[in-house]
Amino acid sequence: MNKKSTNVVWEQSLITRQDREILNGHKSFVLWFTGLSGSGKSTLAHAVEQKLYEKGCRTFVLDGDNVRHGLSSNLGFSEEDRKENIRRIGEAAKLMSEAGIIALTAFISPFRADREMVRNLFPHGEFVEVYCNASLEVCEGRDVKGLYKKARAGEIKNYTGIDSPYEAPINPEMSVATGSDELELCAEQVLETLRSKGLVS
Repeated sequence: MNKKSTNVVWEQSLITRQDREILNGHKSFVLWFTGLSGSGKSTLAHAVEQKLYEKGCRTFVLDGDNVRHGLSSNLGFSEEDRKENIRRIGEAAKLMSEAGIIALTAFISPFRADREMVRNLFPHGEFVEVYCNASLEVCEGRDVKGLYKKARAGEIKNYTGIDSPYEAPINPEMSVATGSDELELCAEQVLETLRSKGLVS
């Protein structure tokens, strides 16, 4: 393991985050979608992004599978690697926020401590945790990727909801019933929460 470098200094940009927000015409923040595999995180994140795009917002979705093709391609699914994956995503989302972009992240992020660690990277009110609330039964019934079936058969180890825990948020900014409500309703609920917090108009 490489030791952390001590010979680094943060270089301050001449263009501030506030400058970028003024140019963009909106605030920057992170929308953190969390929930079991199959709960609809990515689907909802992209639906919300579409609505924000139509409002003229600059956005980007960081999706769990996509990130593991590049930024986290060297990580597995042990608890330690999952923590490191979330740390990397948190830092990437922070950089996007500094660039004036609304970052939407769709990750199981099963552990509360890891989500809290990411929350603490952001000023108060700029980390919006969205719990995609769908039961294990519903998610397993969907089993879009066939992974629950493999986990039940013992072909996949440390699978969240089967032999690895998912710690649901205790007090998220919002909980969306993605297990039962239509996608359009869920997306509108997210937008309404953002409006009520003054993050979008």
